Order: sequence, then structure tokens, then C-alpha cells
Amino acid sequence: MRAHSVELMPGDIGLGDAGDQLKTLLGSCVAVILTDPRRTVGAMCHIVHVGQPNAANQHNTAYGSVAMHDMFAHLRARAVNPSMCDAYVFGGGNMFPQLFRDRHVGASNVEWVLDYLHDHGITVLDHCLGGNGYRKVSWTIGTGEPEVDNVIAEQGLAS
Repeated sequence: MRAHSVELMPGDIGLGDAGDQLKTLLGSCVAVILTDPRRTVGAMCHIVHVGQPNAANQHNTAYGSVAMHDMFAHLRARAVNPSMCDAYVFGGGNMFPQLFRDRHVGASNVEWVLDYLHDHGITVLDHCLGGNGYRKVSWTIGTGEPEVDNVIAEQGLAS
């Protein structure tokens, strides 16, 4: 079987098998990776908005509740129980630190995602959250850990 690479844009959901690569670029958005304990199947979503969408956006996976519901459905279709998965969570950066110090969109996104995972009994194995920058996230489904590169917004330098 040939490995695939999926680059997620805001609101996308990706699903793959061991050897496939999932990647995305985050600012205030949050990426959730779910994988079965044997790391044979993995899914990633790129959440832009948290909470419940309005009527016009009921199927828009840019919203956290819709994205997580769809990601759970994709995993179940592959005979993977989402509540038995492990999670990785990345993003939630403050993209405008000169304007917002404490409460910002990224912090709200992180809070919602962590609460959602907790409420569904999903263990978060690792996370890289907050800060003042972008994150490049890449994971090849398997035993390795996701790779995260932080880019500081004000300077544009990798850290």
C-alpha cells in the first residue's frame, strides 16, 4: 500500500493509516489528532471556531462541534472507538499579542477542545498550546510522535 500525505486547511478533517502523513499550519486554530492505541489509524481536524454553529453552518467542519462529530464518525467507520483513542492537541496561539494579553481567540479554542476531549474520556498524550506564534504540525501515523515547529509571529523566526 502506498503512503499518502494530506495537508489540512482550516476546517478540514483528514484520516489515514500507518505510514500516511497528516499536516497543517495553525495560528489561533487548534488541531486535534486522534489515534488508536496501536497507532494503525489516525485522524486530524483543523478547528477554526468553537462551540455550536448557527443554522447556516450546521455541517461546517470549521466549527469544533461539527469537526469532532465528523472525525468520530470517520473513526467509527474504520471500527475505531473514539473514546479509546489517544489525542494530541496543538495550536491556540495569540496572533495579536499587542492587542490581547489574557483572553484571545486561541485561548478560547484551546479551552473548548480540552473540555470536549475530557468530557469524552479521551486522554491527551501531548500538546503544544498558546504562545504568540504559528505552528507547523506534521505526523506520520505510526509509533512516532507528531512534529511541531513553532514560528514566533512578531519575528518570523523558528524557535
